Amino acid sequence: MTIRYDGRVAVITGAGNGLGRSHALLLASRGAKVVVNDLGGSVEGRGGSHSAADAVVREIQAAGGEAVANYDSVTTPEGGKAIIQSAYDAFGKVDILINNAGNNIQNSFRKMSVADFLAVVDVHLMGAVYCTQAAWQGMLDQQYGRIVMTTSAAGLFGGHGLGNYAAAKIALVGLMNTLKLEGRNRGITVNCIAPMATTRMSQEAMDDKTGPLLQPEFVSAVVALLCAEDHTGSGDIISAGAGYYSKIGILEGAGVCLGTEQAPTPDALAARWGEICDLSQAQPFDDAFSSVAHSMRKVLRGLKG
Repeated sequence: MTIRYDGRVAVITGAGNGLGRSHALLLASRGAKVVVNDLGGSVEGRGGSHSAADAVVREIQAAGGEAVANYDSVTTPEGGKAIIQSAYDAFGKVDILINNAGNNIQNSFRKMSVADFLAVVDVHLMGAVYCTQAAWQGMLDQQYGRIVMTTSAAGLFGGHGLGNYAAAKIALVGLMNTLKLEGRNRGITVNCIAPMATTRMSQEAMDDKTGPLLQPEFVSAVVALLCAEDHTGSGDIISAGAGYYSKIGILEGAGVCLGTEQAPTPDALAARWGEICDLSQAQPFDDAFSSVAHSMRKVLRGLKG
């Protein structure tokens, strides 16, 4: 079966270079009409130019595809609305939204200014919020949508000097986990990718051996799958890069019940800490209510026992 996007409209933020460009070219090559959004600024998110987005649009059109450029910033509600509106103006709807726009300002937490912290959160987290909210009602109305958030290993596992970036990236997972529930019965899926790719943002961290292996196209392949009509999975975090693909889970261990008659002492917790932190029987939960209900069932069973 050939996955195609004929008749579908995709909005991709930060699509002038790197991963976003790769996503745009792949979806367009399979029939999608694409809005190529890019502010055209530096890796730090400063400045602006139309050249990056225009170049990708020309590539798509030269290959026989349909695309328009958009140069709005994702960092304001007005910018998010303008990006989505450009899809409605050009193509009449939005079926696919790939929140890919990013910037990077590294520093240790001790030295990082609040302004630099917020500058990264504004692009990665709030940019996704503004664009998704602008597209959400239309997707609800048409009973169809495919949304991909771009998280990262730094957000999931941490990274030195990346406090701002990591905080924004893990927040996208929480946003996805809520939107997957709100869109579940309305034909909307929401997923996250954790990409490993050599781009403007990551090239300084790559060495000569691994860098050439981490081409953006390997990540775009799974993004394209998550955007396919027949792929109805939602709420997944997929690590992808250099031909490697894996689901990443948020799990809760079996835990320990210490009774409800009185709160345990710190000493009692310390004595059972190994059991409390044991993940050998860990399992995922569909939502917060399922997790809490599971824990309370264990508490109630302990009372009966």
